Amino acid sequence: MLSPSELERYRRQMQLPGFGQAAQERLKASTALVTGVGGLGGTAALYLAVAGVGKLILVRGGNLQRDDLNRQVLMTDDWVGQPRVFKAQETLAALNPDIQIHALCEYVNIDNADALVQQADIALDCAFDFKERDLLNAACVRWGKPMVEAAMNAMEAYLTTVVPGETPCLSCFYPEKPDWDRWGFGVLGAVSGTLACLAALEAIKLITGLGDPLLGQLLTMDLARAEFAKRRAYHDPDCPVCGGSKVGEGSDRALPLALSRR
Repeated sequence: MLSPSELERYRRQMQLPGFGQAAQERLKASTALVTGVGGLGGTAALYLAVAGVGKLILVRGGNLQRDDLNRQVLMTDDWVGQPRVFKAQETLAALNPDIQIHALCEYVNIDNADALVQQADIALDCAFDFKERDLLNAACVRWGKPMVEAAMNAMEAYLTTVVPGETPCLSCFYPEKPDWDRWGFGVLGAVSGTLACLAALEAIKLITGLGDPLLGQLLTMDLARAEFAKRRAYHDPDCPVCGGSKVGEGSDRALPLALSRR
């Protein structure tokens, strides 16, 4: 049930056609895992927090650097040199005291990926390299958890949603991993913010049933030219991650309610 403060806080979004109090209660009952809590993941977490996702699990190793501040909107200059994920937790808790926020100052790795995914209803993959992305993708497939996949490079970005057993997984989209130097490209805060808002919206749609998420489609964006395109991906039946009976073999929890009805 929503508290009086929650009913007031979320009143405007509950006015959306097809949303209402039932959708808001689904958000409150959900746990979202956000990895790579920087310019992309931090902004996505912000919009999940103010939308009322009941619990956020924030995962990001490393300390804040001053050159992060052009895009990491949860940070402040006085936090430079300290673990950024704890500042993200502090900022989000101040924005919305009605939600729970757990912060882990680690990167996604082979030892923690499964445990992190098992705690969540949905994951948002905003990590900065394919090693982390592949580990999260594989864990989501094993445990049957949906994953919003978002990445950017300079002025370009892509977004898709992976639902194990229903859509291609990340390895279907990218069987061969592109060269990726996390320090090798410039980044404008408005670009990461644009993609982050869309990623948060995908998660909200999946949880609540609002609108149509990008199931099996890859949205590509050239923000320098304001060009957007949707491409349908090939679901590889021989994918080493999601092919055949491997999909959802470890699942011990149902998908979010809105997903289970699709």
